[in-house]
Amino acid sequence: MLKPHRLEQGDTIAIVVPSGPVDQERLVTGTAFLRAAGFEVVWGKNVCRRSGYLAGTDAERAADLAWAFSDPGIDAIVCARGRYGASRLLDMLDYGAIARSGKAFTGFSDITGFHLAIGRHAGLVTFHGPGAEMYPGDPPPAWNTDLFLRALTERTPLGEIRNPPGAPPVRTVVPGVATGRTAGGNLSLMAATLGTRYEIDTSGAVLLVEDVGEKPYRIDRMLAHMKMAGKLESIAGVVVGECVGCGPDPGRPSFTLDEVIEDYFGRAGKPVISGLAFGHGKYRATIPLGVVATLDAGSGCLIVEEEATI
Repeated sequence: MLKPHRLEQGDTIAIVVPSGPVDQERLVTGTAFLRAAGFEVVWGKNVCRRSGYLAGTDAERAADLAWAFSDPGIDAIVCARGRYGASRLLDMLDYGAIARSGKAFTGFSDITGFHLAIGRHAGLVTFHGPGAEMYPGDPPPAWNTDLFLRALTERTPLGEIRNPPGAPPVRTVVPGVATGRTAGGNLSLMAATLGTRYEIDTSGAVLLVEDVGEKPYRIDRMLAHMKMAGKLESIAGVVVGECVGCGPDPGRPSFTLDEVIEDYFGRAGKPVISGLAFGHGKYRATIPLGVVATLDAGSGCLIVEEEATI
């Protein structure tokens, strides 16, 4: 995998909105945080656009991505948020130019679509981490921002990621230790890209899985899709994040999310944990995708062992 250049004080971060519309007040708050951390920040010219449930037309959103990757004055790219829209742009990107850019690219949720495509066709390490939107008057936990800045500014491996005090505990589904490259992100996007040239390569991977607002039967359906596509056979291990709002409807017959996870992964004999703080919860780890990491399921942590930047 190619590795992006690490960020240094004074470097310029471009904020883009390639999926759903942004809350401008929250984006201003996130911009202020990045500036306070020592970076210059510029917005794509279309970040405040809106077209239905999209942050502007496909052409406008793709143009901002192309600008951010090609402009030599920009050193890294942070997506403001997810929602929906990534899948519409994947055929519009120049993956050769992205590979040559050597720029760090971060985001989560719907942005998983870009992570999958960039990893597969640009061969570039990207970062599954929080977006640039931040709630005014409610700063994110220092744990979030510390991991984000360390991931993008240090040449050394990120090391051990375990839940901070105050976060829900990690559950060991299957004990054991496994090492592989990190891959994955939002389950909905992984399932949606199966059968396309952007589908995930899970061979030997430590698979990261998270989602939001999906009932257990829908998680079940997506995991069944992944299984039938052969994506669960050769994984090294599984790290399930916080799946926010993924419980069953009250009063209706259902499996729980934990039962679905155990059904798909509990008998495979590979290490599995559930509840690591990445994804849509309050605590959001930044995890580089495409680097070697070790899952220690017995102790409930992921250890990133390979540096993600140069």
